[in-house]
Amino acid sequence: MIRAAVHDAGGWLPFDQFMHLALYAPGLGYYVHGSRKLGQLPQDGSDFVTAPEISPLYGQVLALQVAEALQMTATDEIWEFGAGSGALAEQVLDGLQQQGVALRRYTIVDVSGSLRARQQERLARFGDIVQWADALPAQMRGVVLGNEVLDAMPVKLLQRRDGVWHERGVVIDDAGNWAWEDRATDLRPPLEIAGDHDYLTEIHPQGEAFIRTLGQHLEQGAAFFIDYGFGEREYYHPQRDGGTVMCHQLHRADDNPLLAVGEKDITAHVNFTGTAVAAQEAGFEILGYTTQGWFLLNLGLAQRMEASDLATRTLAQKLVLEHEMGELFKVLGLCKGEPWAAQGFASGDRLRML
Repeated sequence: MIRAAVHDAGGWLPFDQFMHLALYAPGLGYYVHGSRKLGQLPQDGSDFVTAPEISPLYGQVLALQVAEALQMTATDEIWEFGAGSGALAEQVLDGLQQQGVALRRYTIVDVSGSLRARQQERLARFGDIVQWADALPAQMRGVVLGNEVLDAMPVKLLQRRDGVWHERGVVIDDAGNWAWEDRATDLRPPLEIAGDHDYLTEIHPQGEAFIRTLGQHLEQGAAFFIDYGFGEREYYHPQRDGGTVMCHQLHRADDNPLLAVGEKDITAHVNFTGTAVAAQEAGFEILGYTTQGWFLLNLGLAQRMEASDLATRTLAQKLVLEHEMGELFKVLGLCKGEPWAAQGFASGDRLRML
């Protein structure tokens, strides 16, 4: 299918279209076929691990922020995009039940049929509260969760070479292998890149379009996006000249998406400035922006760790330590309606970095 798409495109396919097909093409894309994907170790056939898989404390403290957001927005539904194994949904639902929060519905929007089957098995005990959807309804009210969703949205690759900007695309070489080809373009990063050295980076039109679309559908509520990335001044730093595209397979990372196509995850870091601007253009207010470490500590993770056994504390530390997930991962909070001082952003504000 991907080769046919390259042929139909005249022999050159922009990278964002290639990435979309490699991840989501019916029957062939990484997120469509039945591999395990999420897990702790390569021995279980998984490729990467996310915060809810590392520690159940992650979703338990996030549930405190969700409960506050449901109350402040006077809504009673949660929408989660890209729910993975269902671990986060399970943790949040358990956390809300422990708080006595009456939830009408928890809707999961996920393009992966194999992951949906895992989610349905894991979440069966919650009954009809959990629903699945393939698309957004015309109107939504509730709290939106997106944990490591934006990084999986296709990006365009831009290459500055000898002072000239090119868009990077994919071709099939004479040996029948995937290869890069750059073509001159009018596209540019959102910031001027200092210096005249060669420079590879990404722009995120699809991720930002997703935020705008969400803003059109969400009438009242809040949204929390948790992912690895930077504000644009750090994202487009002159020394970050190799881009951020990474692939993950069997818990090993590489930077070549042209190998093992469809068999491994492809990601790019999030430009949170672009995400925030798109959100404001779509009518969202910014609740806050901080690191994952500060966000979880603001919600009481340290106290929960103190009350846990050593093994639980050791794993939960990965969520907040700077050299693990605590600093690279950020949290962007948005709302439709009157903003409030959300607990997760009480300390460690990073809005100045957007």
